[in-house]
Amino acid sequence: MKTRFSSLVRVKKSIVQKSELVVQSANKNLRSASSALEKADKELREVHTPLSGKITELFASRRLLDAQRGIIKHNEEWVAFATQELENAKQRLKLDMIEYEKFKYLELQEINAILQKNKMKESKDLDEIAVITHAQKKDKVA
Repeated sequence: MKTRFSSLVRVKKSIVQKSELVVQSANKNLRSASSALEKADKELREVHTPLSGKITELFASRRLLDAQRGIIKHNEEWVAFATQELENAKQRLKLDMIEYEKFKYLELQEINAILQKNKMKESKDLDEIAVITHAQKKDKVA
């Protein structure tokens, strides 16, 4: 049954679906950031520092460790950003779902009111038909 809220409900449902896609995308981004952080951390643990040898090897190892720590710091910031992005997307989805449910409830209330009005009209029509039929029977008997 079409009501004045039907088009709004459709629009709000579309907005909720878009918000769900944003949450999925943010979730994917967070998983990617976490994976990159784990990989960088694993690579840092695999870097071996020379215990003996030339000083250039020690400096090269030291630069490699510093670079890897920089990558880890960057990935930690990425994870923090992705986490915040996911929280914002979830919050937006929650608000969009509340709006959608609100208009869906209003649509349902209007449908129930229309059905109740139709039921009352049908009841009055049936009563009127019964009165007319009863009056015709009286006329035939008399």
